[in-house]
Amino acid sequence: MIFFTLLRTIKIIIKKQNKIFMKNKILIFFILVSTILLKYNPIYLRIESEQQKAIVIGATSGIGNALTKVLLEKGYIVGATGRRINLLDDLKNNYADIFYTKQMDITKTEDAIKSFNELVQKMNGVDVVVINAGVGFVNPDLDLDKELQTIAVNVTGFVAMANVAYKYFEQRKSGHLVGVSSIAGLISNSIVPAYSASKAFEINYLNSLRAKTCKDNLPITITEILPGFVDTKMINKEEAFWVATPEEAAKQIYGAIINKKNKAYITKRWALVAWVLKFIPYSILNRFL
Repeated sequence: MIFFTLLRTIKIIIKKQNKIFMKNKILIFFILVSTILLKYNPIYLRIESEQQKAIVIGATSGIGNALTKVLLEKGYIVGATGRRINLLDDLKNNYADIFYTKQMDITKTEDAIKSFNELVQKMNGVDVVVINAGVGFVNPDLDLDKELQTIAVNVTGFVAMANVAYKYFEQRKSGHLVGVSSIAGLISNSIVPAYSASKAFEINYLNSLRAKTCKDNLPITITEILPGFVDTKMINKEEAFWVATPEEAAKQIYGAIINKKNKAYITKRWALVAWVLKFIPYSILNRFL
């Protein structure tokens, strides 16, 4: 009697296992069919085959040059601008089929806007625009020429490029605008007054454009990049810390682009500095800055 009871129990278990196995086979079949349909769907193939296009404004040196190289290595069609366009000749030789250049001085806003539109037309459209052009001076004596030059590039020129790129994306109904600002924009500094002020302007301008995309319900991504110290001609290496190479910075900026981040600190540890700064009163900070 016990033997037959045990036998029936085993049969029930086997029967249940067979049902589970059949369900799993059906599930696996549907997964395979769905994968095949998706893979060979014409819409999917069109999206997958479309090569992303990016323009880097201020690409002749530093972060902009390193980011241009990363984008090219990742298969992007890239348009690069700068005043010293001859510095991009090597890249042009190595990536002739997917690399475009255009000489541009963003302080000459009308010419710069015209050059931008010509480059977009030459590339037959663009998906991502990175505004990296910038300048900064250590200027504790408040040399007016240096202050005005900083404003001309980091404010007037920046707005001109952000404006023309945004309007292009607005008309196109999609796009990604990336602005390279600085951690210096989060705090005032007596040694680089115009620079820190101009970077604060860039941060707020990008935030305002992001608010506009939300208000107008437009699928445009706005990304603000906040680097700390990066090994370029603009920093004093003796006083700097947590210094990233342009190549390290470029890789993290690329990550922010493909992940469509609203904000990215370069390197990531600078997010901690930004958080701490929120809680330190200016009466204390002003003694050190």
